Amino acid sequence: MSRVFVLNGPNLRRLGVREPDKYGTTSFEDLAALCRDTGRRLDLSVEVRQTDDEAELVRWVHEAADGRIPVVLNPAAFTHYSYSLRDALAQRTAPLIEVHITNPAAREEFRHTSVVAGVATGTIAGFGPMSYVLALQAVAELLAESGNGNA
Repeated sequence: MSRVFVLNGPNLRRLGVREPDKYGTTSFEDLAALCRDTGRRLDLSVEVRQTDDEAELVRWVHEAADGRIPVVLNPAAFTHYSYSLRDALAQRTAPLIEVHITNPAAREEFRHTSVVAGVATGTIAGFGPMSYVLALQAVAELLAESGNGNA
């Protein structure tokens, strides 16, 4: 079973109560359960983490790179300006899927730029919690294509 990190940036623990008109009513706990359940179906061991701390997120990315662990990442607000996160992600050694619940391109102009997209394998956005399911499916396919798994 391949190990996958699902990493989430600032404010995502507030899902379900934070702007439900934009982000829906699914709680972070429900999203984490969805990711783990999807992982089980795809033979992936999914570890879901969330932080509001940029340095902690960078440390997790380093951990993933060192362990050759694929990452599904919702960088949240860090998407638009965190060059330290982008530089950490550039060191990736496994698939990296950038994911967003909403479609940043359809929102405020400052959200249109992603410093992460250029170092990601791909980006999935705008499908609500299903964005995470699609990202995990992409990781599973990429791992199958490459014949690589991880411990």
